[in-house]
Amino acid sequence: MLTVQIDPSITSVIPTFKLGLISYHSIAISDSPQMLKGRLQFFQETLQMDLDEKELTEFHGVKEWREAFKTLKIDPSKYRPSHEALLRRIKKGNFLSSLQSAVDLNTFFSLQYQVPFGIYDRTKLKGDLSVKLGQEGDGYEGVNGRYNDMKGKLITIDQLGPFGSPIVDSKRTSVSELTTSAIQLIYLKPSMEVAEAEQLVQAVASMFTQVHGGEVLQESVIHS
Repeated sequence: MLTVQIDPSITSVIPTFKLGLISYHSIAISDSPQMLKGRLQFFQETLQMDLDEKELTEFHGVKEWREAFKTLKIDPSKYRPSHEALLRRIKKGNFLSSLQSAVDLNTFFSLQYQVPFGIYDRTKLKGDLSVKLGQEGDGYEGVNGRYNDMKGKLITIDQLGPFGSPIVDSKRTSVSELTTSAIQLIYLKPSMEVAEAEQLVQAVASMFTQVHGGEVLQESVIHS
């Protein structure tokens, strides 16, 4: 049973901060099935039409996470929550191409629920996890292809150091087609009630295993 702790430096200023945690075993990651590719493409096209008519801040998930970043003294205009960055790409018509099934499904979830998602190879993690604000020296090579200084930013760490964030994740713990066990983190909207958050986590776990097989070892909502 994996334990995730939320540091008091976060809960002291955002008492309703919460995370969804799902642990998967015996999954099979591969090229995305056509169904998923089609749904992701169609969803992006639909979102682009919405984005032509609405400001990004009219999307509740964007507005709420920008406010959360400001509360944590993170500049959301300089360091964007990952789901907002996705929406900005779509608004410009720069649609996301298919990578592989786990990443594509995480992208779909992030756009659907308007919150940041992370998916990590369980075998590359060591020990329990903690969510905190980065300190001097915290950083990692990111999936964006460059070193990311995570001082002052919201990070998730294991015994080996920081590996995840609602901004960008690390290469160290990224999933691939060799991954058979994974951890999924959902940076839920703070305003979401726990019961609603639990339903969201269950829905995500169900769809993920429909695509990847395997089983869910753990699903929970972490909160103060």
